[in-house]
Amino acid sequence: MRSWSPYALLVVAAIALDQWIKHLVETGLPFQEKVDLVPFLALFRTYNTGIAFSMFSSFGDTGLVVIAVLVVTFVLYLATRTPSGHIIARTGFALIIGGALGNLIDRAVYGHVIDYILFHTPVWSFANVFNLADAFISVGAALVVFDELIGWRREPTPSKD
Repeated sequence: MRSWSPYALLVVAAIALDQWIKHLVETGLPFQEKVDLVPFLALFRTYNTGIAFSMFSSFGDTGLVVIAVLVVTFVLYLATRTPSGHIIARTGFALIIGGALGNLIDRAVYGHVIDYILFHTPVWSFANVFNLADAFISVGAALVVFDELIGWRREPTPSKD
């Protein structure tokens, strides 16, 4: 169990940072008013009633909470089956779990997820507004995939004898 301590701390830190920033956004950022930070990045507080890119919003709060719990449970299962030497994958799983739980807290408390990051140009906008928890999930998934790719290179190739 000791080998999981740093990852458990990462999960808690991800949730805490996500919830703290969402609190700042809720209390200090006007609703659906774009605040440009740099030419390609803005803050824009909005609410997501679905999952990624507002998918499954018709499932309702209870259905989405159940889906989120099932996803977190599945990711925990995968994480526990990951060998201790796969630090990158374990870090990725911790970020996925932390991000998913951060968004799950929003959904359980508010009935929606608080989103606030908008990438854009004068003529284009990223598909949707997102939040730090979404970024944790995306980066975590990329780390897991990256670790799998590294794993393929680690495996010995059969000799041609």
